[in-house]
Amino acid sequence: DVAGILCLISVAAALDFEYHHTKELEEYLKTVHATYPSFTYLHSIGRSVEGRDLWVLVLGRFPTHHKIGIPEFKYVANMHGDETVGREILLHLIDLLVTSYGRDPVITRLLNNTRIHIMPTMNPDGFEATEVPDCYYTQGRYNKNGEDLNRNFPDAFEQNNASIQPETQAVMNWIKNETFVLSANLHGGALVASYTFDNGNSVTGTLKGYSRSPDDDVFIHLAKTYSFNHASMYKGTGCDNRQTFPEGITNGYSWYQLEGGMQDYNYVWGQCFEITLELSCCKYPPANQLAKFWRDNKAALIEYIKQVHLGVKGQVTDKNGNPIPNAIVEAKGRPHICPYRTNKHGEYFLLLLPGTYVINATVPGFKSMLETVEIPDNTGNFSALKHDFSFSEVSFGSRAASCPRIPLYQALERASSAAVTPALRLLGLVTV
Repeated sequence: DVAGILCLISVAAALDFEYHHTKELEEYLKTVHATYPSFTYLHSIGRSVEGRDLWVLVLGRFPTHHKIGIPEFKYVANMHGDETVGREILLHLIDLLVTSYGRDPVITRLLNNTRIHIMPTMNPDGFEATEVPDCYYTQGRYNKNGEDLNRNFPDAFEQNNASIQPETQAVMNWIKNETFVLSANLHGGALVASYTFDNGNSVTGTLKGYSRSPDDDVFIHLAKTYSFNHASMYKGTGCDNRQTFPEGITNGYSWYQLEGGMQDYNYVWGQCFEITLELSCCKYPPANQLAKFWRDNKAALIEYIKQVHLGVKGQVTDKNGNPIPNAIVEAKGRPHICPYRTNKHGEYFLLLLPGTYVINATVPGFKSMLETVEIPDNTGNFSALKHDFSFSEVSFGSRAASCPRIPLYQALERASSAAVTPALRLLGLVTV
C-alpha cells in the first residue's frame, strides 16, 4: 500500500552517510522499531557514566526473547569513542536488514533463523567528547571516567585491577542474560580481523609469540570469513609499511598483548566466540568516506553473521524430556578453561568446522555421554547440525554453576609447571 511504501522511503531517506550524534542515533533506532515492530525490538542495556542509554536493536522473527534452537548473534561498535566507522556502518546494516526482510531471500532466512543484536555505540560519552575528528588517537577513546573499556573486563590470565565501568558492567550483564554464540566488536586504526587470545601465558603458547585458544581453527576461519568478504582486508597490506597482516587476519597476542579485553571475556566467560574487526586506518575519517566504508564491509558483515550456524547445537534433557541446565557439553580434545554449559533451556551451541567430532555431555555427578557426530557445513542452510542428549537416569534441575572470575590460566600455568604435562582438563573439572 502507498502508506507502507512512503514509510519505507522515509526510513531509508532518514539515514544518510554522515555521523549521527546521540539524539539522531536514538531517533533513528526508534523510527526503525516503530516502522518494523513485528521483527525488531529496541532496548537499552544500561547507561553510560554521563547517563546516555546503551541502545541495542534486536532483529529476528522472535525479537523480544530467546527461542529454542535459534542462536543469538551480536555486533558492538564504538567501544573506543573516537573510532567511529563501526558506529555508522552498523546503522546502515540495520537499514539493509529491515528494508530487505521479506524481499531478499537470504536476509529473510537469516533473520528467520538468527536473533541479531546490534549495539551501534558502547561508548556514547567518548564519541560526544571527540570534538575534532582525527585519524589518530584522541581523549574520546576513553569513557567519561578516563577508562579504556577494552582493558576493563576480567582477564583470564592476570588480575585486572581496573575498576569495572558502568558500560562494561552493562555488557557483562547482557552477555550473562543472553545465550550469545558469535559476536564481533568493531574498531578503527588498522585494517585487520583479530582473534582470541589477546593475552596469554606459556600454557597458551606465548613463548612462541602466539596465544592459542582451544578453538584456534574456528577463530582463523571466522577472521578469514570477514577478511575475504571485505573489499580489501584480505590483501593484508595494513595501514603503513611497518605492519602487514597476511590474509588480513592476526592472533590478538601476536599483534600486541592486551589485558582485560572484551573478546577474551566473551570467549572464556560468555561461551561466545568474538573477534575484533579493525575497519579503517583512520579512526575518525571524514563523513564523505562513510559510503565507501559501508560498501567495503557490507558483504562481510552478512557473511560473518551466517557463521553463527557453524557446528552443532541441541538440548540436554532428562528421561521425562525436561531440560537440564548447566550440563557440560564440549567437543573432545578442545576443553574450555570454563567448561561450556547448557543454558536454562538445556541448550548448547558449539561452533565447529565441518568434520567428525566426539561430543561429551556431562551432568555433574552422573556418567558422561560420548557421541560421535559428523558435522557438515550448514551455514548455507542457516542451521547448525542438531544433536540432542537424553540422560535416562537423571531427573532433577542441576544447580547453577558459575565460573570463578579469577585469572584461570594463571592457576593452569602453575599446575603445568609443577607437572610434566599441562592439565587443561584437570582445571576444567576443578572449576565445576
